[in-house]
Amino acid sequence: MAQTLLHACIRVQDLKASKEFYMGVFDFEVSREKDFPEDKFTLSYLSVPGSDFELELTYNYDSEPYTIGNGFSHLALGVDNLEETFEKAKASGYEMTEMKSLSDNSTTYFFITDPDGYRLEVMSNK
Repeated sequence: MAQTLLHACIRVQDLKASKEFYMGVFDFEVSREKDFPEDKFTLSYLSVPGSDFELELTYNYDSEPYTIGNGFSHLALGVDNLEETFEKAKASGYEMTEMKSLSDNSTTYFFITDPDGYRLEVMSNK
């Protein structure tokens, strides 16, 4: 049986700010968006060029701030030029870590936090 991982959903407090983060700091594009005013929510699907996987941003009208549980850690994004992406992310002003490596130096990465507190691990494409 063929299976495909389609998307991950995160709930966001400010859809515009979240889209600015993912589209401005990284190369995400809106692949589709649908507003459901009668149900009081908007779905915005973002993807990166060359990938079928989508990040679903769910904006519920008039919602209280969300609590991110301690069971969820982060999303991960692979990039072609880690150093260039790090400098662009640093210039964006969002909360982020310095560049880190695993103890065996097999992987170099950094974390950046989006406007809702979700962490994105950024590492080189393999």
